Amino acid sequence: MKKIGSSESEEFEESHRRQFSIRLNIFFFATFLIFTVLVVRLAILQFVEGPTLTEEESSITNNETPILPSRGIIYDASGSKIAYSIPTQSLYFTLDKDYQLEKNKPEFYKIVGDLKRVFNTYGDPDKKMTAEEIIDAMDITYRKNFGYTPRRIKKDLSNKEIAYFLEHKSDYKGIEVREESIRQYSPDRVAVQAVGYLQGFSAVKGDKNYQGGLVKYRNRAQLTGAKEKYLDTEFVGVDGLEYMYQDELRGKNGVRSTPVNALNRADGRSELTPPQKGHNLWMTINKNVQVATQQAITNQVAQLRYQKGAGNALTGYAVAMEVQTGNVIAMASMPDYDSNIWSKSPSGQQIADLASVYPNGTIREIYNGRRASSMVLLGSVIKPLSVMIGLKEGLFTTDTWYYDRGYAEFGKAGYETRVRNALGEVLQSLNPTTAIQKSSNAFMVDMVGKKLVVKYGSKSIDVWDKYMKEFGLGVTTQSGLPYENEGRGEYTNLKAAGSVQAAMAYASFGQQGRYTTLQLAQYVTTIANKGKRLKPQFVSKITDAKGNVVKVTKPEVLNTVDFPPEYWNTVINGMRSKVEVLNNYRYDVARKTGTSQQSVYGKIVDNGVFIAFAPRDNPKLAVAVVIPEGGFGSKSAAPVAIKIFDAYDQEYGLDGVPKKNTSTADTAESEETASQ
Repeated sequence: MKKIGSSESEEFEESHRRQFSIRLNIFFFATFLIFTVLVVRLAILQFVEGPTLTEEESSITNNETPILPSRGIIYDASGSKIAYSIPTQSLYFTLDKDYQLEKNKPEFYKIVGDLKRVFNTYGDPDKKMTAEEIIDAMDITYRKNFGYTPRRIKKDLSNKEIAYFLEHKSDYKGIEVREESIRQYSPDRVAVQAVGYLQGFSAVKGDKNYQGGLVKYRNRAQLTGAKEKYLDTEFVGVDGLEYMYQDELRGKNGVRSTPVNALNRADGRSELTPPQKGHNLWMTINKNVQVATQQAITNQVAQLRYQKGAGNALTGYAVAMEVQTGNVIAMASMPDYDSNIWSKSPSGQQIADLASVYPNGTIREIYNGRRASSMVLLGSVIKPLSVMIGLKEGLFTTDTWYYDRGYAEFGKAGYETRVRNALGEVLQSLNPTTAIQKSSNAFMVDMVGKKLVVKYGSKSIDVWDKYMKEFGLGVTTQSGLPYENEGRGEYTNLKAAGSVQAAMAYASFGQQGRYTTLQLAQYVTTIANKGKRLKPQFVSKITDAKGNVVKVTKPEVLNTVDFPPEYWNTVINGMRSKVEVLNNYRYDVARKTGTSQQSVYGKIVDNGVFIAFAPRDNPKLAVAVVIPEGGFGSKSAAPVAIKIFDAYDQEYGLDGVPKKNTSTADTAESEETASQ
């Protein structure tokens, strides 16, 4: 029995050794496999994925922050600075630790207190900052910035503040004084609405209240690349040339590449790629002509307040456009304002107070209280075109005679509507030329409006509309300025007019269309050019920061109206409205006055309108002036136009010879003679 037991024990031990050996071998084999996998994986990481991971590590640990460029200058035609950037110093702070942690809060509040003390001691008393404002600007919760992004604490530092922070730089880790710029505008208020203004990018990038939409700013908000990205702290153009040429004026970002640690905070020295300064604009607007235009409107409106029927005149608009180039020499929307207010962060009330002033009334409709808007009915200035349409459509010829009884009638027999000439004047025998000259409403109704309906019926409205748009009335001038209005051809509203015949009758003498002053300037320029509608140009050239010419603007013909020469001559010869200020004027001015009537809050008012170009036979400059509620155009708008012609003559010469040079030479000669 004993032997048997011993044998079973030995067999059990042998079986146990074999099982242990198998398990041990399996363990070593598994260990070998795991080690082999690790070695292979490490090899792949080092030799295959290593370069990629190194690049990713570099992008993660080095973050790029855009540095704003200096905005380009806007010059007038003579080289005077109209909009420019002046250097200013701002204080920035870069986080080097998490100040949300309780252990770091004492240090954070000490920094806030120190900054507040320095600002109050050395800063401008009118630009003090509260502790709450400083805390908000430091943005330790990363609501507005990444951890590595420098925060602007205060802009436009005083000299004493700058000196203090530079002297105590070692006492304020993360504090940095940076040079930036503030946009300034000429104190002479040169074409402020046409030039435009700036506002903070953060305020406009998603604002849908800007009609026309600042779409390019909303798109900019989506960019992430430091070279292209716009910053919330920068200012961008939101109107006028500042907006129209935003990309050219802004320049290109610089880049600050900053090493950051795992907590996404700055850790090491930054590398800097400097920004590129924006390009400079050279306007076609001449400062001297512009200021003379603004002053002429201001003076005229002031005088009209004492004249019967014009006492409510508050505003005036004028555009002067070169006939051969399309260059806009003056564009005045009065009253104007000091556009430097935008750099001072105006309050909502201040902006509301300027609501009828800062928009450009020469290209859009604006209101000044319970007054006529900037877009008034044209009145008789439409008559040159009305006659042109009649001639082109064969409704009469250049030799046709019409007897003016002082009125015209239209409508159903027994229920006719009567339209009278101004003051009911009976003008007797007229041809197309004298019908324009004497401003016959009756001729326009009988010979154009009614005959057009006889020829085309209800389609006469479309025919009329086509001609209007060919001359730039009812379409934008394509100037490129933001918010430009197309005008309104009210003749299309048959419900308001009552019938097609009524719409055409009133349209024929200017009581069925509201258009902008710039449209009127383009319209009269088209007549002066005998059919070439030019694009209004506001910039003659663009130069870089070194003065090199980047782009030159050339005249651009938008469309051409093809009429026989005798039609143009008939119309231009008829543009001889009686204007007292033009008696014995040294140049022959082709002109047409207009007085449109409209209801403003239940009261009928007269708006003064005037178009002209000079000289008649060799046109250089075309002018359009509108004085809402100014009364007769010959007495309200025409005097402003003459002042514009005078100013242009001084600067450029309506005959090609600038008179200011002649005056200077004459003065010098007189002084020399006197001294002999």
